[in-house]
Amino acid sequence: MSVTITEKAAKEIQRVMSEQKMPPATCLRVGVVGGGCSGFQYSLGFDDKSDATKDELSEQHGIRLAVDRKSELFLDGTVLDFYDGLEKRGFTFNNPNAVKSCGCGSSFSA
Repeated sequence: MSVTITEKAAKEIQRVMSEQKMPPATCLRVGVVGGGCSGFQYSLGFDDKSDATKDELSEQHGIRLAVDRKSELFLDGTVLDFYDGLEKRGFTFNNPNAVKSCGCGSSFSA
């Protein structure tokens, strides 16, 4: 499995899905796109479609997860967590493949 979702992140994802009344078949799509200040940028969103031939699919803590095969190379071993502190709030990526990341944590180089 290339991406692991923590229980805390799963609870936040479930909260958002419930709040936005998303259908049960909705999956969380995690990927990598070119851009950001370090070369690659994480993408995180909801999708109502997934394809077993093009995506790595799994279910973790009740969340259906889809990672496209190209992104899987950059995300192998990544942990998606949710941080809720006084200074900031949001999803975090702990990616062992990132050689360098920017200060905001939303882009990296591999």
